[in-house]
Amino acid sequence: MSNAPHDSTSHEQEAEILDAIEKWLERDVRPHVLRLEHADEYPFEWVEQMKELGLFGATISAEYGGLGLPAGTYARIVEKIAETWMSLSGIFNSHLIMAACVERMGTPEQKQTWLPKFATGEIRGGLALTEPDAGTDLQGIKIRAKRDGDHYVINGTKTWISNGIHGTCFALLVKTDTSANPAHKGMSCFLAEKGPGFRVSRKIEKLGYKGIDSAELVFEDFRVPADRLIGGVEGKGLQTALGGLELGRINIAARGCGLASAALRDAVRYSQIRKTFGKPICEHQAIQLKLGEMATRLQAARLLTYEAARAYDRGERCDMEAGMAKYFASEAAVENSLESMRIHGGYGYSKEFHVERYYRDAPLMCIGEGTNELQRMIIARQLIARNPV
Repeated sequence: MSNAPHDSTSHEQEAEILDAIEKWLERDVRPHVLRLEHADEYPFEWVEQMKELGLFGATISAEYGGLGLPAGTYARIVEKIAETWMSLSGIFNSHLIMAACVERMGTPEQKQTWLPKFATGEIRGGLALTEPDAGTDLQGIKIRAKRDGDHYVINGTKTWISNGIHGTCFALLVKTDTSANPAHKGMSCFLAEKGPGFRVSRKIEKLGYKGIDSAELVFEDFRVPADRLIGGVEGKGLQTALGGLELGRINIAARGCGLASAALRDAVRYSQIRKTFGKPICEHQAIQLKLGEMATRLQAARLLTYEAARAYDRGERCDMEAGMAKYFASEAAVENSLESMRIHGGYGYSKEFHVERYYRDAPLMCIGEGTNELQRMIIARQLIARNPV
């Protein structure tokens, strides 16, 4: 099916949505980010406000109660939020990947049952792929689901699962046939709601990406109804997950743009205030070179991100475009955050400023939703496939 939303979004509608989010960020979020960040505190109040803004249904089609936003508008929303506090974008991104798995691959009954509840945030959750011994190589997962009458019984562990503590439902990638060759033909994806046999074993403490809950999930004889198998057919799990990850990688790219933008914004401001040798440091050539590179890097990252979003909205295969955007924008966030810290000098290393947070948050973007090493391999393979001799 096409990825394109059912409703088109005009420039005026997009501007209204972005304006509402900007006002919310300025009024309710920005003044309190440092406090929640340093306390690693979950933003319960902001989650309720994000429900009211419709963010949990941002990319879900209007026929299921979502906003039906195109990926291009969604990317701009994510960038704006990540400029303020990147952690907030993760709370609805993983949730929307789960929703995309259902909308793209689910049965009509599954779409009618689950998507309206996802859109309102009544049910929130995410994507459960990674395991202690399997991350980038998803075919190496070990979690097992065995058919037992009208249920499946699941045993295994997932780790690094966003929304793992406060979410209640997850698109869970499992193996239904461990003897399948290639392995992906024995993989399936279920909608797994928390219940007996499904527990959170621990919260994972992180360098950055504070506030959002990343957790390890343990499944011990967890019974899930057979009608929760996304698409209703075994063996489509990896295809289901990878389809959702295209949107996820566009999100990561947009987050990278947001961090790169915040780092540049703060550097430009500080460079006009801080003086050395009798003049603002923005008048020193060494600082100008840094600012020029940071600004160009950000603009290139944005253009790649928006191009990937346009391809997604056209319903085209866009793993190469999304991979390029995710790879470049995440590296731009890392480089801009470090350069901003250098421009800020000692203050950039202080927790009183936001710069040290950008520096801690940015590396995650190079790892999450497929490492940047994997992205370059995807880009190269697609390049060869699209240009045969």
